[in-house]
Amino acid sequence: MFAFIRSELAFLYAVATIIVIYVINPDWLTDLSHPLPLSALFAWIFGIVAWASFGAVHHADCLAKLLGEPYGTLILTMAATLIEISVMAEMMVEAHPNPGLPRDTMMAIAMIVLNGMVGVCLLIGGIKFREQEINLQGTQAFLGVLITLAVLALVLPRFMTRTSEFEIKLARAIPLSLLSVILYGAFITIQTIRHRNFFLEPRAERTKRIQKHGKHPEGMKTKSWPYHSIILILMLVTVVLLAEKLAILVNEGLRMLNVPTAAAGILIAALVLAPEGFAAIRAARLNHLQRALNISLGSALATISLTVPAVVTFSMVTGTPIVLGLGDSGMVLLTLTLLVSVVTFAGPRTNILQGAVHLVIFAIYLTMVMAP
Repeated sequence: MFAFIRSELAFLYAVATIIVIYVINPDWLTDLSHPLPLSALFAWIFGIVAWASFGAVHHADCLAKLLGEPYGTLILTMAATLIEISVMAEMMVEAHPNPGLPRDTMMAIAMIVLNGMVGVCLLIGGIKFREQEINLQGTQAFLGVLITLAVLALVLPRFMTRTSEFEIKLARAIPLSLLSVILYGAFITIQTIRHRNFFLEPRAERTKRIQKHGKHPEGMKTKSWPYHSIILILMLVTVVLLAEKLAILVNEGLRMLNVPTAAAGILIAALVLAPEGFAAIRAARLNHLQRALNISLGSALATISLTVPAVVTFSMVTGTPIVLGLGDSGMVLLTLTLLVSVVTFAGPRTNILQGAVHLVIFAIYLTMVMAP
């Protein structure tokens, strides 16, 4: 019993928070006119959501160890994507609707993953190992699907409407959603059934790692797969419930601080990607670069391919408008990121310079969002 309490503190604190804000004192979030209570409530709920997200990803990572690659990484990315969609959906229908939030969130995740996470992984790996080897077939498969979906979701809608806000009509968004799901399904088939070896570490590197560290060098303690599966589902439920209250606080905070609306997308992306980011960086530091790329690129791919159908369905049910097309500067940055990614992973080995280039692009993106 005590072992369970120690290992699942995040879940228990999340449940306690849900009881407090939903049952004991649901009126706490009705009057947010004073900055101090707002900041205190935000720090509390955001911290609990982040902690619960880390807990969910921990159990997904344990399943990854038990089930092996690439199934484990797929569970990891799907868990994070569900958290991201739930938070985003809640924020879209709060007091200050933000129809551009799906676009801003997908763009933020693409920039954080392809430039931030990948850049840090390559930089750390380059500093520690000079060069790292990747499985070129798997990485290029990721990029081929990712480039296609990014253009379809974030660039093409710009030219599918005549309004300045790039609001996409459902008649055009529905086929786009279906094609995204079909393409992602085809990729999952390749990743998990037909060509699993594309997404494993190169044979020579994998053999050296097993000889030196054993099968799982991280030393993560795991239990049975039913245990981790049940706790993972419960963790995701708590995150979804807390996301509703977090959305109220975020929208009110952005209004009071007069922060650009795109910052909400960065906030959601940072919350969702933090656990995966740490997992990817840890893998790169242990010279498991292919696993780091599976986590990073898989996150971006799952987000773009599943967010579009999710928000389109949400828009149909609630009548909330959605905006997908990027502006001029966003299109330029996305295009630059995709081109540099193709160059970075054109060969089987990576180095420190490639990581530095991606981090520079990421810094430019943050500057443009915060000082438009």
